[in-house]
Amino acid sequence: QDQLVESGGGSVQAGGSLRLSCAASGDTYSNYYMAWFRQAPGKGREGVAAISPGGGITAYSDSVKGRFTISRDNAKNTLYLQMNSLKPEDTAMYYCAADRRPGNTLVAVYYRYWGRGTQVTVSS
Repeated sequence: QDQLVESGGGSVQAGGSLRLSCAASGDTYSNYYMAWFRQAPGKGREGVAAISPGGGITAYSDSVKGRFTISRDNAKNTLYLQMNSLKPEDTAMYYCAADRRPGNTLVAVYYRYWGRGTQVTVSS
């Protein structure tokens, strides 16, 4: 059974860092585009960062560009999100997602597989 499991969330002060991980099992995710999304209470699911199957192409939302870095280790079937210079507005539930051919890599509706999320809270 396909499964994505996020970890690494927590509470930090503004300016701090966190590293999220997403462990994939049940399929060869090296063939999939993967991405991180986030959702704050009362808001829609926002695409944060995406990465191509081989890791050579990445995309970021303007709100995190220069602060967050997405990466993957296909040998370990694991996706990462390094988050630096965190701001209170980064507070949200963070989800990883996977799909073979998303029509738009930062739009949630194009992703078939989802994890359950990990909470990130940034205090000022």
